[in-house]
Formats: sequence, C-alpha cells, structure tokens
Amino acid sequence: METELVIGLDIGTTSVKAVLFDRKGNVVAEAEKLITSYYPEKNWVEQDPIEIERQSIAALQAVLKKAPHENILAVGISAAMHSLICVNEKDEPLSNVLIWADGRSSVQAKKLNDTIGAEIYKKTGTPIHPMSPLLKLLWMKEVNYEPYIRASFFMSMKEFLINKWFGKRVTDYSMASASGLMNVKDLVWEPAALELVGVQANQLATIVPPTEILTGIDEHIAKEIGLKTDLPFVIGAADGQLANLGNGAINPGEVAVSVGTSGAIRQFTAGAPISNKQETFTYAFTESSSIIGGPTNNGGIVLQWLKDLLEFEGSHDDFLTGVESIAVGAEGILFLPYVNGERAPLWNQHAKGNFFGLSIGHKKEHLARAVLEGITFNLYQIGQSLEEIAGKPKKISVNGGLSQSSVWVQIMADVFGQDIHLSDTHHNAAWGAAWIALVGLGKAESLEAIKDNIPAGKVVQTNLANHKKYVVLYQKYKKLVKDLAFHFQD
Repeated sequence: METELVIGLDIGTTSVKAVLFDRKGNVVAEAEKLITSYYPEKNWVEQDPIEIERQSIAALQAVLKKAPHENILAVGISAAMHSLICVNEKDEPLSNVLIWADGRSSVQAKKLNDTIGAEIYKKTGTPIHPMSPLLKLLWMKEVNYEPYIRASFFMSMKEFLINKWFGKRVTDYSMASASGLMNVKDLVWEPAALELVGVQANQLATIVPPTEILTGIDEHIAKEIGLKTDLPFVIGAADGQLANLGNGAINPGEVAVSVGTSGAIRQFTAGAPISNKQETFTYAFTESSSIIGGPTNNGGIVLQWLKDLLEFEGSHDDFLTGVESIAVGAEGILFLPYVNGERAPLWNQHAKGNFFGLSIGHKKEHLARAVLEGITFNLYQIGQSLEEIAGKPKKISVNGGLSQSSVWVQIMADVFGQDIHLSDTHHNAAWGAAWIALVGLGKAESLEAIKDNIPAGKVVQTNLANHKKYVVLYQKYKKLVKDLAFHFQD
C-alpha cells in the first residue's frame, strides 16, 4: 500500500513553509520562502499580502517537486495571528498587512486600557495591546486612515489567501478570536468591539470550526501550484494553537513553549477562562476548548541583538561557547529582556531592556548567560500567570529555534524546576495543521490521537539544586521588573 501524505502550509511572520508529512508526522519534504517586512514609520511593521500569497504558492510548488504527490490527501493551513488588511469590494487589498509587531496604535491602547479596555478584554479574551486588529482598527478610525475609509472588508492574511484561492470569506475560531473582535465564549463577533472600531459584522468573515473543508480551488492557482482542483484544503487554525497540537500538548496540564525570534507559552483548557489581571490571552480553538497563554516579543531576537552588539561574526553555537561554565545567575548579572518592547506579562510596547549588576570582571560569556536567563525568567513569569488559571503544569514541551541550544534548554529546565520534553521537529505548527486536515477528512479519529503520531524527542532533566538558586534569583528579577516599569515610557 502506498504511503498517504498530507501537507501543512504554515504562513508565518518571517517565512511561508510547506511541509509534506506521512500520517505518522515524519517529514517527507519541506520548502520555505521568505517574507519581506517593511518599516515605513517608527513602530509600523507591514508586509505585502500579494507577496505572501505568491510565496505560499512558491512554497507549495517547491515541496511538490521534492516528492511524489499522487497520494496527498489534503492541505491544512496554519497562520500567524493578529494580521489585518483593508480590502475593497473586488477583494483587492487597499493596504499592506499590518502584522502583530506593528505598534502604531500604542496611544489608542493606553486610552482604551484607561477606560473600557477591561470590559472588552473580559468579552474577547484578547489583551488590549497594539498587536491586536481591534487596536489597529481603532487607530485607523481615529486617524481617518484612507484604506479603512474605502474598505468593504477587513481580513487577516489567512482569510485573504483563502478568499483569493477559494472565493470564500471564512475564518476559524482561533484567528477570529485573536482579532480581539470575537466574543470568546459565544463564538460570534462581539457587538461592543465592532461598535468601538466602526465595523459591521458583514465586513468580517464567517466564523467556522478548524476542521472546515475548503474545496473548489481556483483552476489557475491549482495549475500553477501543480495540485488537482479537487484536492481538499482544511482551514486549520492559528500557529500558536497548532504548535501546541503538533507538539502533542493538547490535554489540560500540558504546556508548550515556543521560542524562535519571539516566543510564547500556551496551554489548552476546557471552556474559555479569562485572567482577572489581563496578563494572558484566551483564544478559542474548538467549540468547547480554548488556548490560554502569553506571547513575548523577546525570544531568540534578544540573543541575536547581543551577538550583533558585540560584533561577533561566528555562529550562535560559537557565541554561546563557554556559557555552560558560567555559574547560575551569571555572577551577579540580571537581564530584563525587553529590547523589543513587550507583550506578556507587561503588555507595554515601551518596555526597555536592562543589564543590572555589571562589573569590570564580566565578559561576553556572562552577558550571554544573563540574556538566556532573562529570556527564561520572562517566560517563567508568564507561566506563573497561567498557573493561576490552570494550575501547575504536568508536562512542559519546548520547540522553536532557541530549543536547539542545549545550554538554554538546561536553563529552562532548571528555572521551571521540571523536566523539559524536546520535539524532534521544528515543524510543529505545520504538523498541527496537517493533523487537523486529517481529522477534518475523517482520516484521523480525533485531535487527541496526534499523541500517537509524533516522532519521539528527548527529555532534558531539571537540576533541582540549580532550581533552588533560580527561585531566589527570580524573586529579585521580578522586583527589578516592578521597580523599573515606571520608567518604561516612550
């Protein structure tokens, strides 16, 4: 019997990846196409929706050239959250994609937080922050942004691609939820949020489950990609939810940490519990489950920043040489990793990075260790907020580019005081999208069954003696964050 295959199409922030899997989650072929980001003004971050759509086609073309595709069952779609495009009545883009990193609505976020922000948050589960389309739309409304005025529809990048390929305006629960415009408990567009930003529900997509099957792809696009026109696509979900799913972290108590350029710590839960402190997000996934967690702007980008700052031209592995020999606490240095502003747990776009405790004896290795510890303390602080809602994690899985650093993973295990389960693949979101496609087609019995179809990884054990030291250091770190937060202003 020939092997049945499935594709995960992962539309990220820096690239589009198409990954061809067998039904056990083994990678058969993969392709990646980069996406350009533009910075037209301070705090503005945009991308070209046409470029992203073309790169999605190119990624699928490339992966199909690497392996036979007669046995492909479906394509599942994953996409980055919080994107927004203004679209006219002909479904043509009037604006670039405003991505999650776009911070132009900081003023609107502060004003909303000072007034009715908490009420909106309790309904949507999306923190009041410039990352969210809710705030992007509010900015557009208040400054009379021309594309907003002329727009007939407002879409995420994922919706734009689906509409262009299938002629359908649909979005899944998680993408709708992450917009800040959906009531996370009722799974409908939230009237209070729509009124706030001056948008009608019919200007947004129809909300559907993640297993929604899309058929009838445009013949010209199918031909260009090299796919059969009757090949089903499944709408899938947002990349965060799918990274958890692809990692097998789907049951309550199973926490997944993703750390690439940015990072996040997330956990699935029944229903839609919402943080009383607005420290975490709650995004719907299925009709009966949500994912709770917090994203950080400061993952591997912080290490790259330090590497560039010190003008170190070698590899990341070379840069971290000697870090493992530096004692816990980097000999007195604590680092606040907010060099890129911050989302969770501060939700402050004006947050700044800080080295505390520098002395003349410190060297590159001390700074590098302090940076790795600071990144981890930040994740741990977000994790503490999750524990208030969902309890202590039973299992922690880690994936993403930074997880390839053995010294960082050990720091992670020691700070959290728990063993860390490493994924054997960095394509978790793509595998999650592919698995949802199999579930949607009835080729897999349930979302939970993915646990039996994940390539085995390895476990990094915690050092409890180091954990005790980190518990003390974390209290100092947390106090330092609180003391300096007053100074985090534009």
